[in-house]
Amino acid sequence: MPTETHPALHFDGVACTFIDRENAGQRYTAVRDVSLTVGAGEFVSVVGPTGCGKSTLLNVGAGLLMPSVGTVEVFGQALTGVNARAGYMFQAESLMPWRTALGNVMAGLEFRGLAPDAARALADDWLKRVGLGGFGDRYPHQLSGGMRKRTSLAQTLVLDPDIILMDEPFSALDIQTRQLMENELLALWQSAGDTSRGVRVPSTAGNGERRKAVLFITHDLDEAIALSDRVVVLSAGPASHPIGEFAIDLQRPRDVAEVRTTPRFIELHQAIWSVLREEVLKGYAQQLKG
Repeated sequence: MPTETHPALHFDGVACTFIDRENAGQRYTAVRDVSLTVGAGEFVSVVGPTGCGKSTLLNVGAGLLMPSVGTVEVFGQALTGVNARAGYMFQAESLMPWRTALGNVMAGLEFRGLAPDAARALADDWLKRVGLGGFGDRYPHQLSGGMRKRTSLAQTLVLDPDIILMDEPFSALDIQTRQLMENELLALWQSAGDTSRGVRVPSTAGNGERRKAVLFITHDLDEAIALSDRVVVLSAGPASHPIGEFAIDLQRPRDVAEVRTTPRFIELHQAIWSVLREEVLKGYAQQLKG
């Protein structure tokens, strides 16, 4: 049985190779030799150049993509299908346009068989927690970009996952809204011990008394440092792999705008950028080649 002594997510020697059957079976290895651990309750960000396979790793961790080589474990157990202990917040819009904000947050609860009244109460509670208490009857097209992201965040967290997978969730937002959402995420993550408010989500839900593990994908180094306990740097692709790992020893709780001005933040940024810069240039050169 999985226990707290196991990491929430562990990649061991993972590689993902894709075959282009329309181009004479040409093979492309997105990531290779990836060993990465996210501890229970730990916030880990992965940064790297565009096209280096960050989202591929997230899909592997979600169980949506099987690695060509290597293994993935979730709390000590081999991952063999969809990761039922993880919630996934995508970069692209994932809200159903025909459902209200409340209906979108309720959807996963209904799918898991929660009674309608309980699902509605829990979804309404989470909309309030993300600052949308008066907007449950609005449809996605009636919400601003920041409001839609808040709804997506509530949609993910309402299911009480033990692991939260996030693929550049705030990249499309303006800088002010983005910082508000980052602080909102940190506040919810740090207070995640009270996620279910006495209502248990059936079957695949995690332990509401434990802070969630987060694997966060971003291109923004400032964002990665401001949010994380640890930052992992990937090389340029193809065959991208970890080339650096940095512990972020900034005091919590944090304000993502204020922490950026501290001397330690600047030191960490310089140290990580010294490793990341050359890979970004390599990735850019590869894009120019087409």
